[in-house]
Amino acid sequence: MSAIKFAIVYYSSTGTNHKLAKMAEEAAKSNGAEVKVMKVQELAPEAAINGNPQWKAHVENTKDIPVVTLEDLQWADAVLFSVPTRFGNVPAQMKQFLDTTGGLWFQGKLINKVVSAMTSAQNDHGGQEATILSLYTTMYHWGAIIAAPGYTDPVLFTTGGNPYGTSVTVDQDGNMTENVQPAVTHQVKRMLEIAAKLKS
Repeated sequence: MSAIKFAIVYYSSTGTNHKLAKMAEEAAKSNGAEVKVMKVQELAPEAAINGNPQWKAHVENTKDIPVVTLEDLQWADAVLFSVPTRFGNVPAQMKQFLDTTGGLWFQGKLINKVVSAMTSAQNDHGGQEATILSLYTTMYHWGAIIAAPGYTDPVLFTTGGNPYGTSVTVDQDGNMTENVQPAVTHQVKRMLEIAAKLKS
């Protein structure tokens, strides 16, 4: 059987979700997947970006990462999304991209895609669960297969314990306060196992 085509689609303003995406890329490649890492288009005005040194630096440092297209979603067997929380919801940049998928949805091209999500916030109850669940609402409309980690591995209890998807808290300096790499690795592996069963 051919390798699972694994897309990682993220939005990151100051870098946390880019780091999560890179952890996922490493895990997917180590499990034999064919991997693409892509960002959604930045929509914030330059004045907002330039007013935040971390944001400005991150935009510059990731300028060579490709912007996701609808063709990338069609290509993938599985798609992992990673976004920060914005008031307990999906950032506008990701929502704008999702809102362009209507044509693929209408044609049934997103049915049975294996999908999952990760997120971050600056405090433990900053909307991580709500953000992932709001993202999944779109996936239910697609007819996608939600591959949430649940409590399918003991590692979840030591890495934040979010059954909907990996989530991490970030301090004021932009550092992750939990080591979530084991949770990311498990989430990716679970997605690949489910995608392989569907593909066979």
